Amino acid sequence: MPDFPIVDAHVHLYDVKKLSYSWLVNVPKINRTYLLEDFDKARQQVAVEKIVFAEVAVDPGLHIEEAAFIQAMADKDSRLSGIIAHLPLEKGVGVESDIAALKQFRNLRGIRRLIETERNPAFCLEPEFLAALKLLPRHNLSFDICVKHWAMTYAIELVKRCPNVSFVLDHIGKPDIKNGLRQPWWGQIKELAALPNVVCKISGVVTEANHASWKPDDVKPYVAHVIDSFGFDRVMYGSDWTVSELTHSYPTWVQIIDDVIAGCSDAERRKLYRETAIRTYRL
Repeated sequence: MPDFPIVDAHVHLYDVKKLSYSWLVNVPKINRTYLLEDFDKARQQVAVEKIVFAEVAVDPGLHIEEAAFIQAMADKDSRLSGIIAHLPLEKGVGVESDIAALKQFRNLRGIRRLIETERNPAFCLEPEFLAALKLLPRHNLSFDICVKHWAMTYAIELVKRCPNVSFVLDHIGKPDIKNGLRQPWWGQIKELAALPNVVCKISGVVTEANHASWKPDDVKPYVAHVIDSFGFDRVMYGSDWTVSELTHSYPTWVQIIDDVIAGCSDAERRKLYRETAIRTYRL
């Protein structure tokens, strides 16, 4: 385990009594309220100094309320130092009013609009989506890309078309670890890493393996490939808690990463576990 406090760049928190999350009906194991006290129980011996909240696919129209709920929590616990909020980018430049509403929350650092849940991921390349995305730099906001491996080509094109936007690839692009597939994801990670305006979040990897029978050695090569491709200056740790509860404990994920980076320098470890996230999300 790291011998210094880490930064968790991808944590989900939600209260099912305050807001509606229809998708949770299909994942009963985590279909309940999860707050910071639950996070503290889950992390066990892992010291976490800062936390970045990632939007939780709250039901349509509730994204401002979700951000308000998290900011109120952050006002009581300084560890919660960054918010990645949902923004309906498909609205085009009309999304400016949503941005103005979100900017009232002082911990807002980035935006996410899920792409992985869409039947046609090409919607992220539509003119309206791109026009809205290009507004983010003027507001000093980054964009988290969340796609599955079969839509990585759209992620690459998105980054190419918006060179002034700061991008974060969530969950290493969700490779098909369950079936042991590497290509074309393997090559696409290299292609994405060649673009200077994107960093990669090492999170949500185990849940792409077989939930019932996964082994650490199933996921380690994928993590190692991402670090090799992006380098320590452009990778950051994320737990993807609470979704991670579907497959593994919080310390288990940290141990897997520790195993992958065994032999690296202390400076490199600190970049992965702290500094890249602090720099990217201005924590």
